Amino acid sequence: KAAVLALLATSATAFMGAPVAHRAARSGAISMVVEEELGCTRPLGVWDPQGFITKEPEKFARRRAVERKHGRIAMAAVVGLITHEAGIEFPGYLSKTNDIKFSDVRDGIYGILDVPPAGIAQIIIFIGLLETVVWDGFNYSGDYGTGYFGKKLEGEEKVAKLNIELNNGRAAMAGILGAMADEFITGTTFAEKISAGTWPIGA
Repeated sequence: KAAVLALLATSATAFMGAPVAHRAARSGAISMVVEEELGCTRPLGVWDPQGFITKEPEKFARRRAVERKHGRIAMAAVVGLITHEAGIEFPGYLSKTNDIKFSDVRDGIYGILDVPPAGIAQIIIFIGLLETVVWDGFNYSGDYGTGYFGKKLEGEEKVAKLNIELNNGRAAMAGILGAMADEFITGTTFAEKISAGTWPIGA
């Protein structure tokens, strides 16, 4: 478990890209406003291979907000995956009606199949309440007034932290997708690979 916690601590800083010195965009349609947006960090800077910025510039803010939100979900998923596979679980029952304890839920991607339909519904309703009642789902800034571990950030420090969050979120999206694909293909979980000595590379 100590090794897993160490992995969590180090992976959090793995993709902390420093803000890039903004260069002139290749397309005149990409404004300086876009170039100065969060997420334009080294080494890619403004990276838009599909040309969405030039085709639909009015949707840029929403797409950046969606990317941030997906990144936050992916970071939570990565932490949840590693924590659960380390054997750290909630005590008690997930569902007393179905006699399912939290410890009964399988590790990895197939664990979701052990959650009763009522549990899935509760998760969806909870997320919906967060989106519509607790936080403003149309607030594209990503700042919901909760602060950074209770600390209110401003100026360059806030920009740096938001850029770190975006880049860590991008890494987490790639990471959780890779973990899911690997388990689906090999049929073994992250924890099972470590126990067998086949992670990260093995027979």
